[in-house]
Amino acid sequence: MLKFFADRGGTFTDIVAVTDDEQIITQLAQHPQRFLIVPIPNQQWVIVYKLLSENPEQYQDAAIQGIRDIISLSSQETIPTTAIEVVKMGTTVATNALLERTGDRVALLITKGFKDALRIGYQNRPDIFARHIILPTMLYEQVIEVDERYNAQGEELEPVNIAQVKQDLATVYHTGIRSCAIVFMHSDRYPQHEKQVAQIAAEIGFTQISVSHQVSPLMKIVSRGDTTVVDAYLTPILRRYVNQVANQLPQVKLMFMKSDGGLVAASQFQGKDSILSGPAGGIVGAVQTSKRAGFELVITFDMGGTSTDVAHFKGEYERQLDSEIAGARMRVPVLAINTIAAGGGSILFFDGSSYRVGPESAGSNPGPACYRRGGKLTVTDANVMLGKIHPQYFPAVFGIEGNLPLDKQIVLHKFSELAQEIAQVTKNQRTPEQVAAGFLAIAVENMANAIKKISLQRGYDVSQYTLCCFGGAGAQVACLIADTLGMKTIFLHPYAGVLSAYGMGLADIRSMREAGVEQPLTPELIPQLQQLMNTLETQSRNELTSEGVNGAESIVQKLNLKYAGTNSTLNINFASEIAIMRQEFETEHQTRYGFIQPEKTLIIESASVEIIQEMDTPEEPLIKRTRPLNQPPQPVETVKMFSANQWHHAPVYQREDLQPEDIIPGSAIIVEKISTIVVEPDWQARLTERNHLILQRRHSIS
Repeated sequence: MLKFFADRGGTFTDIVAVTDDEQIITQLAQHPQRFLIVPIPNQQWVIVYKLLSENPEQYQDAAIQGIRDIISLSSQETIPTTAIEVVKMGTTVATNALLERTGDRVALLITKGFKDALRIGYQNRPDIFARHIILPTMLYEQVIEVDERYNAQGEELEPVNIAQVKQDLATVYHTGIRSCAIVFMHSDRYPQHEKQVAQIAAEIGFTQISVSHQVSPLMKIVSRGDTTVVDAYLTPILRRYVNQVANQLPQVKLMFMKSDGGLVAASQFQGKDSILSGPAGGIVGAVQTSKRAGFELVITFDMGGTSTDVAHFKGEYERQLDSEIAGARMRVPVLAINTIAAGGGSILFFDGSSYRVGPESAGSNPGPACYRRGGKLTVTDANVMLGKIHPQYFPAVFGIEGNLPLDKQIVLHKFSELAQEIAQVTKNQRTPEQVAAGFLAIAVENMANAIKKISLQRGYDVSQYTLCCFGGAGAQVACLIADTLGMKTIFLHPYAGVLSAYGMGLADIRSMREAGVEQPLTPELIPQLQQLMNTLETQSRNELTSEGVNGAESIVQKLNLKYAGTNSTLNINFASEIAIMRQEFETEHQTRYGFIQPEKTLIIESASVEIIQEMDTPEEPLIKRTRPLNQPPQPVETVKMFSANQWHHAPVYQREDLQPEDIIPGSAIIVEKISTIVVEPDWQARLTERNHLILQRRHSIS
């Protein structure tokens, strides 16, 4: 049987497959440059494969084509779906539609008098000194104001004007709009009017009806409305993509990664849950592999070409309820991921007085200067200049024919020119490699600041954490990031280059339901809360499947608590005793904000129940040492590498030549098929029996 885990990214689609079919392995072994094959226990193999996400001349969908390539099928042959046990995917389809504003046309139905409520929003000023405020474009095309109203106590002030709603919806329908978002005042508690209007919309023929009391059953009409509009805007395009994949894989169990880090059946995958589908797979992969390696306190660090994603893990996934992506506000649980515009393609420039790195990126076309397309200097070029990336260990896919290595000479030339320009302006004579090191230090500081934002600024001692590094470019700067933060341990998994896809295979099925409460935390409220938790658990179970789970199940009950008169909530575990919940809240509040207010009443903003069903996940092989312990690995060559303001002789090792208990002292470079690992001076790398590379600092940071 075959299992496929796929992450459809913006540039590449990564696929990790698990199979026990020797015939497939025999066929793929003839193409070692295209497929990475790793044997695992129980006579199974892991196959790693990458292909371009967009290649319309060759194929319609990258994930389906990847499955075809692994099974060795032509485009005309039917996929033998009986041989496929499950396909688990993450996708950027909805994210890209949001960024490019290519979702479906949407009509917003809202309580009369609140036509512009979502446009006005909360009057936030992210850039407080900006004189010209550029508002994001609204996702809805038309607004229908509906005569209806409940008050905050549930009294019906005005019933729905059925005839008028039918007429208005029919008018909108005839303009070609097929998606609508229904958002009424106080409908999070009193949803009857929304249900009535949704029924009318269905009878008229609307194919996507997003109703706010189902999409985001929490108070605050603006955030609830925004979330409902996003769902109506993205779900149709997502549904078309899911159907396109499902039609190629009839009868195959198809699952998608949600933004909260859980898997869901394809038929229940919604637009509101899809925005961070790909990055969520990376967080799950980083956390689960780190736990297997014995690390419980983890900072995840995913550095790509354009951006870097970081997240904090301390025993459970951290989620945030309110988020804004591409100008669209949402109020659904998503993994707390901090993204900054810093990556291997971030452009370097001198503004006449200081070095600047990004946020502009060279992308993949023209790419960094060394890509032979006339690009500008980038972080990748700085690593080439410093001898941390060597063309002979990088895929030779550049030039007109696509068969040339990285161009080191243009990098040397451009950095020499830049060093001369800086010297003329500042009278500060610096060598080209010192200039490159200066730019790299700024990039490292930017990325380290992103980590400080999710750790140090929230009261966590980051020096006690392990840096789990993945993504194509992360291992080149991991030691420098750790030095900046005072971290002493770095973890590198063998599938670090495709960890987002591998994470799909390590994820569990998760179903979460929420409800607004907005009442003081009192002993009298506990029975009501317990009843609410039971209701939410029943709702969560309705979308769960028992297929493919290993039987283990857990239920997590949470409350969002805040002090009366404040707006900042903390997520704590629900307990039947108020004292326990108050203690947990005050401990977290002291850590996060540095103070507590015991005299203040605690308000329950909302409650949630999450059911987690553990799935069968791939095992990882234990590798054995065949070389004597006193015989170190042999480097393939020794190169020059610039670090700590001087040149060092750095041996280069192939990762596949390393064996358990091998220790590589820095300075050194370890190359593998999907990334380059730089071991800085004062660091050392050790390979474990699980084929994990652990980098540790040898000396204390002065």
